[in-house]
Amino acid sequence: MKAGDVMQLSNEVKDQLQRYHLSELYNSYDYFGAHPFTHNGEQGILFLVWAPNAIRVALVGTFNYWNDESDPMERVTDTGVWGTFFPGIQAGEVYKYKLFLPDTRAIYKADPYAFYSEVRPETSSVVFDLDTYDWHDDKWLEKRQTFTPYKQPVNIYELHLGSWKMKEVGKFENEAFKSVDPSSFYNYREIADELIPYLKEMHYNYIEVLPLSEHPFDGSWGYQVTGYYSMTSRYGNPSDLMYLIDACHNAGIGVIFDWVPGHFCRDEHGLMYFDGTELYGDIDHPQWGTKKFNFYKSEVRNFLISNACFLFEKFHIDGIRVDGVTSILHLNFGLDHNPYKNEFGGGEDLWGIQFLKELNLAIFDRYPFAIMAAEESSSWPMVTHPVDKGGLGFNYKWKMGWMNDTLDYVELDPLFRKGSHDKITFSMHYGYSENFILPFSHDEVVHGKKALIDKPVGNYEDKFKTLKLLMLYQITHPGKKLNFMGNEIGQFIEWRYYEPVEWFLLDYEKHEDQRQFNSLLNRLYMQEKSLYEQDHNPAGFKWVDADNRDQSIYIYERKATDECLTIVLNFTPVEYSEFRVGVEIPGEYRIMFTTKEAPYRIKRYQYIKTEAVSMHGQDQSILIPLGAFEGVVIKKKKAVRKKK
Repeated sequence: MKAGDVMQLSNEVKDQLQRYHLSELYNSYDYFGAHPFTHNGEQGILFLVWAPNAIRVALVGTFNYWNDESDPMERVTDTGVWGTFFPGIQAGEVYKYKLFLPDTRAIYKADPYAFYSEVRPETSSVVFDLDTYDWHDDKWLEKRQTFTPYKQPVNIYELHLGSWKMKEVGKFENEAFKSVDPSSFYNYREIADELIPYLKEMHYNYIEVLPLSEHPFDGSWGYQVTGYYSMTSRYGNPSDLMYLIDACHNAGIGVIFDWVPGHFCRDEHGLMYFDGTELYGDIDHPQWGTKKFNFYKSEVRNFLISNACFLFEKFHIDGIRVDGVTSILHLNFGLDHNPYKNEFGGGEDLWGIQFLKELNLAIFDRYPFAIMAAEESSSWPMVTHPVDKGGLGFNYKWKMGWMNDTLDYVELDPLFRKGSHDKITFSMHYGYSENFILPFSHDEVVHGKKALIDKPVGNYEDKFKTLKLLMLYQITHPGKKLNFMGNEIGQFIEWRYYEPVEWFLLDYEKHEDQRQFNSLLNRLYMQEKSLYEQDHNPAGFKWVDADNRDQSIYIYERKATDECLTIVLNFTPVEYSEFRVGVEIPGEYRIMFTTKEAPYRIKRYQYIKTEAVSMHGQDQSILIPLGAFEGVVIKKKKAVRKKK
């Protein structure tokens, strides 16, 4: 069969394509790429690609035996959009574009808008109809339309799908590059059947998945992308991924995608020099060996914002974690000197800033329920403030300063922690400058940084005690929560993308105990509204004692509008048979949760009556036992209403 003439595309379609060049076509995925189409009564696939600097473009694939003469594409707009209709072909056909350049070279490129790709190391695009999956998450979609995360618990389990579990450990396709044999991976559907019961048992209500956009190198973890609209074929096809997300929604679990709009990798079949020119790219990223997107071009901004909308629209995701925001904001990110300046002489990437603002305006206009979280590691102001108030428009930012200070603190010898007491207290000095997520992410358990449990100084027993204390501190600190897979079971080995979480450790008492502790702690978080209702309101937090550096003990309150919890954290190995805690209201109190020993969540309450002894600026106080490296959560007994 021969490709057909597409010059008869309607004026309406051509008008929509023109909007692409103005960064106004945020559903550009409905036009570009490969789509089922009927032309002159024949069914087939319509292919459209933007390549303004090519002098000729040919569609090649399995259907025409890769013959670059048989099916030339035509310019369908004067802005460099090429198209052709090929009758009779269906999903599963493999294709590329062959672009002929003014310098007489010819290059083969994967489709930037491909919805599916061959399993690496193959690089061709694959025709796929995304509208064939039968979704069953209507109730979730309806419910989330009125959802806002600010006053709700958000407990995120971050994972890398390829290494959460594996079928065959250590089976490599390429030993030198640790390229995992695809037969070792679980399919998206298989992962769903394993993962979701675990998430329910552990009381996580969100997952955040490391980038699933198609990428050629396993070792990039998905952060160097070649196919932005193609979810990686390592774990199955797009319908399989839809099944995973659908199943999460039906279990009450939201899905956040890690997304990489700042830069792309240099692989020949990708966006690099797409039509022989820097069509998508700009300056180099020297640290990552990638190309930064050229945000000055409206088409590039449209390509990326459309991609974000695409993930919400076609895959029903609930949020995006935007990777590398700092690199988007700064022209000289990662450079030792400052060779690049904007038109006003500064180092800010003005068009990168414009892109982020456009992105967030577009997403919240269409998906007001979304979590849009910035991984921003500098002191850039107003990241989570509205665009019309001068902000970037995100609604969450990873609290990197809190994470760094906290981990620095627990890595100190406990006897010397008093000299760095403010590493714990400092986070509240800027605690309400942004809306924060508290991350113990994948980045903190790789490249020699050690696993989370191995960071604290001390013996085997002390490491488990301190890890529990660290987890309690995270859960009770203002801000939403994120933990990377393996943290919850106390895995001592750093994460490696080519090895699964060491689930066999659960056969050992200490690791199974750690898992059970985290499950109970997560349930406490989900049930106690004092721990989330006023996360972003200064009224939700109060220091009881922030200055006890000699004992390295911290005491603070977390408050809902009508309830309050008191948290006591002891970061030393010193035990206290009696430790006095000041409280505001006289009455009876109980320790409802402790990190000391199972069952952790105390069900049989032993109430402690207040005494008229001044402590911590209060007229009333209680005496509690406080163990080495122990954290406790204290709650006042509710008054019982008498029946009339």
